[in-house]
Amino acid sequence: MTAPGLTGAEATAPRSSALADLGILIEEQGSVLKATMPAVANLAVPGTTAMRICALCALADTQLGLLAVRELGPRVPVTLALDVHLFQPVPVSLPPARAEGPAGAAGSVGAAGPVSMVHATGRVVKAGRAVLVTAIEFADDTGRPLGVGTALFMVAPDPMLLMPPGMRPLDLFATTSGELAQPYAQRLGCRRVGAGVASLPFTDDVVNASGTLNGGILPLAVEEAVLSAAPGSYLTSLSLQYLRPVRRGPAVARAEVRGDVGTVEVHDAGTDALAVVATARTSPAHTVTRTSADAAGASAPAPEQRSRG
Repeated sequence: MTAPGLTGAEATAPRSSALADLGILIEEQGSVLKATMPAVANLAVPGTTAMRICALCALADTQLGLLAVRELGPRVPVTLALDVHLFQPVPVSLPPARAEGPAGAAGSVGAAGPVSMVHATGRVVKAGRAVLVTAIEFADDTGRPLGVGTALFMVAPDPMLLMPPGMRPLDLFATTSGELAQPYAQRLGCRRVGAGVASLPFTDDVVNASGTLNGGILPLAVEEAVLSAAPGSYLTSLSLQYLRPVRRGPAVARAEVRGDVGTVEVHDAGTDALAVVATARTSPAHTVTRTSADAAGASAPAPEQRSRG
């Protein structure tokens, strides 16, 4: 559900396990969708305990995309825009070896304790004739608000693109068998290739069944580009406008940061097509307690299977 050319099934059920590794669970509760995602250490911005905003974008894209499938089906929905805004850093849970440190727990961010699970509630704001407006709210285990986001969807221009009969994409998120076992950027092969430039390879781990790069993964390239242009920072806000899918790759993000605002363009290097334009807001990383691990982060063991039932 992330860019023109993707079907709902393809966007929510990629061939690879890249999104599955995030451990997302989603269930329907009346008119809303409820979701959880483990706040594991491998989702932290390198050198900090703050969760990457791109991980929350992936959760929002998946969860709100399922709402779009429900509301717009059997026509196939595509994502026009996605944004996530944090009220404060989201402190991930660190393994015991990394959580210990002088002058208090290194796993804390400001006055907030570490979050073990991000809880998200997705809802439809307005179903217009042309555009579906959706919203999401993030909270920690105690219900403390962490941030908000929105996404806009429309039906694919091709009326022949329809959801597969009898398919229920929500069932794909009723159970999960694991969580992220290595740092997120490393898992997806995303590299900073220069100041303000990041490259996300076009591999099976990030490609949908339709053969285009999953737009829920693209915020990682945007975040990495901004972080490389503004060393010593993390993102508190990210807004993306999807223009066209990445069909060949790699997806190359180029960022320019002025003050605390970054502007980013993502091109499909294989076709030179502009795929995404984005805007991000940064905050100094010194406001976030640093971890004792190196910038790449540390691996976490895969947990036992979780399920909704």
